[in-house]
This record gives sequence, C-alpha cells and structure tokens, in this order.
Amino acid sequence: MTTDEARKKKPLWLLIEEGFLEIDAQALSGEGLEETIQQMAGNLDGKGYNVSKHGGNLLQLRWAMDDMRKVGRPLMKDFNDALAALSLDDAMDAYAATSKLIDDISATWPKLKRSECRPVVIDFVEKRKLALLIDKAKSMSGDEGIELLINESVAFEVITRAMEITEEKLKEVNTAMEKRLAERKRVMTLLEKVQDKSDAEKVRYLFDNNVAEPLVIELAGVDQSAIDDANKAMEEELKEKQRLAEEEAARKKAEAEGPSLDAMSPDEMLGHIEAIREIMEFSDQEKEIRTMCEQSGLPKALVDIAVSDPAKLDELEKEAGG
Repeated sequence: MTTDEARKKKPLWLLIEEGFLEIDAQALSGEGLEETIQQMAGNLDGKGYNVSKHGGNLLQLRWAMDDMRKVGRPLMKDFNDALAALSLDDAMDAYAATSKLIDDISATWPKLKRSECRPVVIDFVEKRKLALLIDKAKSMSGDEGIELLINESVAFEVITRAMEITEEKLKEVNTAMEKRLAERKRVMTLLEKVQDKSDAEKVRYLFDNNVAEPLVIELAGVDQSAIDDANKAMEEELKEKQRLAEEEAARKKAEAEGPSLDAMSPDEMLGHIEAIREIMEFSDQEKEIRTMCEQSGLPKALVDIAVSDPAKLDELEKEAGG
C-alpha cells in the first residue's frame, strides 16, 4: 500500500528532469559526464530515492541523460516554456490544456505520453491555472476578485493568503454571494409561475414580489422599455389609489365631524346644543369637552363654537328656537 509520505514525493523521472536544469553544459561531455551521473545519483539517494545502488533507477537516469544530450536541452526547459505560454482561457480546462501541452512537446519528448507522466502534467497545469486566477483576481476592483476565486472553488485559506484579506472579510463576501444566489433561485421559481405570460405581466409579477430591476432584465429576458412601461403603469395605479384613499379619508373625516351648520334642521341644532351644554356641565376643559362631544357624535362645527365662542352658541340656539 502506498503511504501518504510516498504520495507526497515527486516521481523519480520528474526529479531527474528538474535536476538537469541545474547542470552546467561542460559537465555533460567526456569524463565529466559519468561523474555528473554519479553525482546526480548520490543527490537522489539523499532525497530518499535509491538510484546509485538500484539498477533500474540508475538506468532511468542514464536514459534521461541520453535523451537530453540528444535534444540539446532539458525536457523541463521546453515544458516550463509551454506551461508559461498557457493563458487563463487555456488553463481553465486543465485536462484539455494538459492534452494539448503533451501533444505540443511530445514529438521532442515522447516520454511525456507515458501514463505516469500525465498526472504530474495535470498538477502543473492546475497550479498554473491557480496562479493566473490569482493574478486576475488581484487586478479586479472591489470584491470582484474574491468572488472570482470563490466561484472557481479555490480553497478559502488560499484566497485569504493570496488576496491578503481576513477570514472575516472572506466570510462576508461569501455570505453576500450566497444571498445573491438565493435571490436568483427565488426569481427563477417566480418566473416558472408566469412563463406563459406576456413580458408586461412577467415584469409586473416580479415587481410585485420585490425583485430588483437589473435581475428582472437579466432573468426575465426583457428590455428596458418593458421595465419603463411597467413603472409607468404602476405609477398611474399608485396615483389612482392615492386619490381614492384621499377621497375616503375626506369622507370619513366629514362623517366624523358631522353636518355643517347650514345642513342642520332647527330641531337637530337645538338637540345638539342641548347635548353640548350637558357635557359642558361636567367639564370646562376644552380637550375633555371635545373628546366627550366626539364620542357622542356631536357636530364638530357646533363644538368649535361652544369652546371658542359660547355667546355664538346662544345666538344659534335662539335662532333655531324661533
């Protein structure tokens, strides 16, 4: 069974190829070549790979050295150049980018087509993709870069480190994104209920359910003119509702205040004045008089006179009495 420690170690072929990047060209000719091979084998031994005393591993080192000398440069030179040439668009599909990268340089380095090489190449491409994503995120304004990395499922600890933000800030941005996503799902559910309706009906239904204009335009697939028409119609409806409400309020006010002086018959006038006088016997405080008169349904016109000009009340009583 492969241990965790073994899985963390680089494969031998990769360590060999990376080691070639550090070799001086003069060490690859004459007697220096064998000395270089033995030195590399010893270095690999020190990293936990049995090479100098393992025939198969030593042969792998020698064959890789022969390939490099034949091409005239290390495999990793071509590999790193091809990797650096990948744009973010190229790297977004890591598996497709891996296949293309291998195809591009395998004519020179056919060993890259071996099954054990592909996972390593994919890992390099994934790291390149992450680096490019971080570069793009850092160039974006506000919280857009953080949102980009969250959307691309980058680990939170990587985001906080790369964007130099706190965990609290990351949670804040993530929560805001989750709320927006939940709102989009809510709007899509609402749209299912009016999918066979006209654009005007869809817009009005979404407005009635407190959906913001930008989301209406995006998810309902309507243009700004449909939004403007809906807003105009709603404004007109609001004005009409306000007019009716004002009329109703005026009606209720008039009903509560009772008839005007001119609208009362003499008998009604005398009856109301008598009731007011009875109330005034209980209190001489205007607020209390008004409260009791209102509770008794007495006309406000007479109550106003009673509390402000009692003599006028006597005149009205005399005129009504003939």
